[in-house]
Amino acid sequence: MISVLVPVYNEKDSIVTLYEELKESLGQKEYEIVFIDDGSTDGSAEVLKDLAKKDNRARSVMLVRNYGQTAAISAGFEQAKGEIIITIDGDLQNDSRDIGPMLDKMSEGYDLVSGWRKSRKDSRLRGFFSKAANRLISKVLGLELHDLGCTLKAYKRDVVKDLRLYGEMHRFIPYYVMLAGARIAEIEVTHRPRIRGASKYSISRVYKVLLDLVTVKFLISFFSRPMYFFGIFGLISLFLAAIIGIFVIVRNIFFAGAWVSPLLFLSMFLGLVGVMFILMGLQSELIMRTYYESQDKRPFLIREIVD
Repeated sequence: MISVLVPVYNEKDSIVTLYEELKESLGQKEYEIVFIDDGSTDGSAEVLKDLAKKDNRARSVMLVRNYGQTAAISAGFEQAKGEIIITIDGDLQNDSRDIGPMLDKMSEGYDLVSGWRKSRKDSRLRGFFSKAANRLISKVLGLELHDLGCTLKAYKRDVVKDLRLYGEMHRFIPYYVMLAGARIAEIEVTHRPRIRGASKYSISRVYKVLLDLVTVKFLISFFSRPMYFFGIFGLISLFLAAIIGIFVIVRNIFFAGAWVSPLLFLSMFLGLVGVMFILMGLQSELIMRTYYESQDKRPFLIREIVD
């Protein structure tokens, strides 16, 4: 069974058209369409309720307020019943006819197939920021995908069922599933110009993505060993404090320098900062030990066991 998840926020004029396109594209396949209304205020919720009443293959999940696309997709993952999950935007810019090729690609043994909007129909400014963000994320995370921001993706249920998403983390889902051993492919998809509604993109999303990138990199690289992150800064700071302190002592003893000087205060400051970083690392280690031991968590995943 295929579950198509459609996050919706103020897309009243596009919903019915998208619904009809999805029905045509999915044809005789066994499927469900799950609309997630992310606190719309333009009457989208009423349209979605009517669709759910008319078609037993359509369901509508109403969030109590606007949480953002990540929360809407996460809610959809929880509600989806299919073994294959498709996510698609509700603004008609994704073409539902690309679902077929994505399913064909998935049949080759992939766990996630990501869409690449190679020929985007957005403004130059938005396109510039999107390309720059994708290149930065791919370089930092080591994930070779051209378009992490494309909502049109196909997942096997097993690779996303346990994901916990927040912030703007939906664009990092391929990275999370890659770490779990999933096989990922990318295909070119159609990107259509927006003809209805207003874009939800704003410049504020840029800094949110950058901050989430820092969070993801830290959690993945240092989640089970936070002392490595804090400790390296602590040791560097203590080393610099020691070097400056020795310099001040030698200078004052052999060259009659002043004991009270900016360098002395700098050495004391760096020493204090170094101790604080080491203590933060120890505290984080204690928190992680409590997390793993109290909840019987394992820091690894097993793909299969062959006897």
